[in-house]
Amino acid sequence: MAKQKKDGDGICVGIVASEFNFDVTLLMLERAKEEIEFLGAELGPVLKTPGVYDIPLGAKALFARSEVDAVVALGAVIEGETRHDEVVMNQAARKLADLSVEYDKPLGLGISGPGETRLQAQDRIENAGNAVRAVVKMVRRLRELE
Repeated sequence: MAKQKKDGDGICVGIVASEFNFDVTLLMLERAKEEIEFLGAELGPVLKTPGVYDIPLGAKALFARSEVDAVVALGAVIEGETRHDEVVMNQAARKLADLSVEYDKPLGLGISGPGETRLQAQDRIENAGNAVRAVVKMVRRLRELE
């Protein structure tokens, strides 16, 4: 039986969320799920990774699934005593952009940081909703070209 399309145009959004700083990312995950429901899109697979650096591999697995139209990456890269946060964020963001282009599917970058404090990360939980809105809009725009 085929699924009925809703207001979300049958858009399936997968989520990859980092477990590191999970006090922040758990709230981001819940916010992303709320936004997917609000937009009438479908929640696809949710994959939790140990950290932000691991998100690209998880995103690749979701991009490869035919039912997934877009992926949202969620995480919080909080500043430490070294510049490790910059390395993690720069490498993850670059690879995620590459995967989006490789699979021809939008990626919502809902990862906050680098260089942020825990309080700043908590203030940026809404970035998860922004990332969902961006991918749903991008899927619609790409479909208009077909």
